[in-house]
Amino acid sequence: MTHFVAEIGIDRQTDALVGEWLTLPEAADRLGLDLKRVKQLLRDYRFLGVQRAGGLSVPAAFVQDGQPLKGLQGTLTVLADAGFDRADALRWLFTADDSLPGTPVQALREHRVKEINRRAQALAL
Repeated sequence: MTHFVAEIGIDRQTDALVGEWLTLPEAADRLGLDLKRVKQLLRDYRFLGVQRAGGLSVPAAFVQDGQPLKGLQGTLTVLADAGFDRADALRWLFTADDSLPGTPVQALREHRVKEINRRAQALAL
């Protein structure tokens, strides 16, 4: 595995939380980028990638309107600073929170980045 892939595999529950996945070639197609550029997005921590049965994959929710999900990179950084490894961050992003309502990734898709980053920062306290 390379450094831009979650160090540990994800469990079935996390896989199910995420739901729809894109292989790197599928992500490249949706983003209108070449595969090399998508790998760079992973290295730059703009996405999280995990090894799955179909190969390296990213959550489909991380692509919105043909672009990387706005605000995701900052949220991933805040979660890493709070001590979350990449698999934990993935679980947190896709776990329903009644106080939102929905999941943090849904809130990011609704452009509620500040709210999600505040919540992520609070996890470190």
